[in-house]
Amino acid sequence: MSYQTLKHAVTARLEIKKSEFIAHAYPVASREDAMFHVEQLRAQYADARHHCWAYIIGDPNNTASAGFDDDGEPNGTAGRPILNVLQHKSIGNVIIIVVRYFGGIKLGAGGLTRAYAGSAQAAVDEMVLLPYVPMAQVKILAEFATEAQCRYVVEDLGGRIDDVNYSKQVTLTVSLAKADIDNLKERLAMNGRVLQSP
Repeated sequence: MSYQTLKHAVTARLEIKKSEFIAHAYPVASREDAMFHVEQLRAQYADARHHCWAYIIGDPNNTASAGFDDDGEPNGTAGRPILNVLQHKSIGNVIIIVVRYFGGIKLGAGGLTRAYAGSAQAAVDEMVLLPYVPMAQVKILAEFATEAQCRYVVEDLGGRIDDVNYSKQVTLTVSLAKADIDNLKERLAMNGRVLQSP
């Protein structure tokens, strides 16, 4: 599974024959995340004529979850061209939403397809892309005396601590690259016990 994902949200604007196309791209982890951004932009640009979008969750070369919407534009002229750009560039876990303000000049089906693909490409050109790294969440059981050492190892491996629970022992819930779990277990052999979450 080798693909890229977006580091942070970006925006790009194009003007084509007096119509304004504003492309927003967001990193997303689920369809719910993607639809949240669509609804946010519908509210933010309530006076715009169209809010067309496409998203890919997971690997763009073997898409488990993808979707698109033409939002009133002629069938196949908006959402599909945006999706094609994402697939061609092998970008996953992303949504691009293109907001269109109609400028009074009709573009025709070919013109619309080029405009939406061009808007998506303009957003891609603004993106900082990172290789996708499959992450896992695990729990670490440690004694109070070894908590600091456990935290150090997690951070040294590029992981992050999501939650800490104190009872008879310390339970750290952490996220890190799946590939680093065995390394984590080795490095914590003396200081804590790693329990893998399903």
